[in-house]
Amino acid sequence: MESFSFAKKAYLEGSVFVAFDVETTGLEPRLDKIVEIGAVKFDNQGLIARFSTLINPLIPMPADATRVNKISDEMLKGKPHLDEVLPDFLNFIRGAALAAHNAPFDCGFINTALKTALRTPISNPIVDTLTLSRESFPGLRSYALQNLAAALGINAQDAHRAEDDARLCMEIFLRCIQR
Repeated sequence: MESFSFAKKAYLEGSVFVAFDVETTGLEPRLDKIVEIGAVKFDNQGLIARFSTLINPLIPMPADATRVNKISDEMLKGKPHLDEVLPDFLNFIRGAALAAHNAPFDCGFINTALKTALRTPISNPIVDTLTLSRESFPGLRSYALQNLAAALGINAQDAHRAEDDARLCMEIFLRCIQR
């Protein structure tokens, strides 16, 4: 994971960042599957592009996961499989620094999927906004994405859906850099 000083310097110099999030069937990358990837590409001039897709995990969606992310089996029917989506996602993040809230979770799922597909893990620089926010805003009650966004006055539009969570991650990243 990259440091705060790397993130601020790269951002101020105009580097492209991609904030991303995954929604999954559970919490364990070796057992559970990705059901949604959302990402927003940005630089110091603003938003550049968005990436969002539902993914058919080829297994039933657990009720516990559906309660959190509101993604149902019905929504996933007919959606592409992960091996169809990964090349597009890798193309979207090519050349960018990445930002994710609790990055080991999201990167763990992506890298496990890449390993399964016999591809190399992502090698982009990665900034964890969970760590950045703890450094930038010490003493908050909770650093969970939705709670942190609320504490910083950032409106969640579609909580626990990948694209909106990626947008929140971008907004938190920007608040940390401005701090």
